[in-house]
Amino acid sequence: MWKKWLSGIMAMALFSIVLAGCGGGDSSEGSGSKDKVTVTLWHNWTGQDAKAVAMRKIIDDFRASHPDIEVVDEGLPTDGLKTRLRTVAAANEMPDLFVMWPDAMTKEFVKGDLLQPINAELDAKPEWKDNFIPNALDGYTVDGNIYSVPMNLAPSSFIYYNEALFKQYNVKVPETWAELEQAIATFNENKVIPMALGNKANWVAQSTIFSTLADRITGTDWFLKAAAQDGASFTDPQFVEALNKMQELGNSKAFQDGFNSIDETQMMQLYFQGKAAMVMNGGWALANLVNNAPEDVLKNTHITILPPVDGGQGEPRTTSGVVGTGLGVSKKLEGAQKDAAMELFYALAGPDGQKATLDSSTLVSYKIDLDKSKAHPLFVELYDLMQEVKINPVYDSKLGSATVEVINNGLQELLMGGKAEDIAAKIQAAQANAVGNE
Repeated sequence: MWKKWLSGIMAMALFSIVLAGCGGGDSSEGSGSKDKVTVTLWHNWTGQDAKAVAMRKIIDDFRASHPDIEVVDEGLPTDGLKTRLRTVAAANEMPDLFVMWPDAMTKEFVKGDLLQPINAELDAKPEWKDNFIPNALDGYTVDGNIYSVPMNLAPSSFIYYNEALFKQYNVKVPETWAELEQAIATFNENKVIPMALGNKANWVAQSTIFSTLADRITGTDWFLKAAAQDGASFTDPQFVEALNKMQELGNSKAFQDGFNSIDETQMMQLYFQGKAAMVMNGGWALANLVNNAPEDVLKNTHITILPPVDGGQGEPRTTSGVVGTGLGVSKKLEGAQKDAAMELFYALAGPDGQKATLDSSTLVSYKIDLDKSKAHPLFVELYDLMQEVKINPVYDSKLGSATVEVINNGLQELLMGGKAEDIAAKIQAAQANAVGNE
């Protein structure tokens, strides 16, 4: 898969020019002191949500307390960061530290010989290593080596709903699929968008809706077998049924017109403006809600999960998700530069970084008690909900990167009227190819 994937990436010369000096290289270029060490960091903490603000503050504080280390950080929106990382991976020009994702991306980067493990650093600080929640390090572990730690917990699929609109139109918060269909119909009759969707960056429908909807129908075991191409196929009837169910949501006008041409930020704006009764999004959306939603919308917002689908094989009290992003450490780092990078890594992902994340209304994969007297009430609601909801795998964490692109594009096509069986066949071909090339 790696070779095939690399061969598809062109225009590398341009990127090597742009990125000269990004990966390793001469670390003594600091101003004045020739002992100054430079560390490059790429991340997706670009927004005005509380989590991004908290992470940027840690970087600024680190600079202030480490005058001998020059941190050159660059923030990119999530989809831009993923694309850019894969491009520089092909040229072996990784930044020193970079936000990366567990499971599929970690495995691809390890296979490409781009990462170095952090076992020694973790073993040296057992009080850090031993405080992660069970299985939190699994998505970053390959052949017994640990390559990162999660910096948050990312359940990807909740229904955030405006209780005031539900009361105004006498709609029940849906606990069954029939109640969800009824809610969609009633909101449409009253010219309220039932559920805002912004699927321009096409991971949104897959990550926030379809991964959970499909699990409700197929169950998790089937998905893991299909991902491994071991005893299940994406052309199986239960997966086609999941695609059809997603299409039914679109056909019932669950989403506003033009959902493939607006992004996640604009989708949240529709909800903030009171134009949409619901929005499906991950746990990460909460920091944005708490920071940016108008007071009347925020105080009426509550959280629930997608109802079960009649006859489905999946557990009902689940949401899709991953343990959360981590920091990758470039294979090229060594000596003083590696030491400096690992200090910054610990500042961001160690106990203080985990606490700053939790304090920013963001869930963590780390054992820290939430001070409910200080936390925002909506975050307390999410935190409590997560104590009784299990996480099943989000599709894009377990499938090869080429397959993810096929499924994301396929869901756009499906919602525009494409045929479920044809889309299922494309997804199956892509994953068979990915597994065959591993």
